[in-house]
Formats: sequence, C-alpha cells, structure tokens
Amino acid sequence: MKTVLQKDLSSLNELRTKCLVYTRVMGYHRPVESFNIGKKGEHKQRKHFRENC
Repeated sequence: MKTVLQKDLSSLNELRTKCLVYTRVMGYHRPVESFNIGKKGEHKQRKHFRENC
C-alpha cells in the first residue's frame, strides 16, 4: 500500500531530471557515474569532512 507521500512523489516523476555527482580524483573533477565498480564502492565508503564554524 502506497503512502500519501509516495503517491505525491510518483506523480512528479516526469518533472525529474538526472543529477550528476562530481568528485575530485587525482587533482581533477570526474563524474561518479563514470567510475568502475570498485571505485564506486570506495566512493560510498568515504567519510565526508564538515568543518564546525
């Protein structure tokens, strides 16, 4: 059974666009989707740094 939120989101599927995620690798930026399977797994395991302001 779908929830109200799922019904609302599914009605907006035609308005969605693809989002490319880039990351810095070896001094330049590359899209994550072009990574091989091993590199994609490594990227998912990364810990992200957040500086406290």
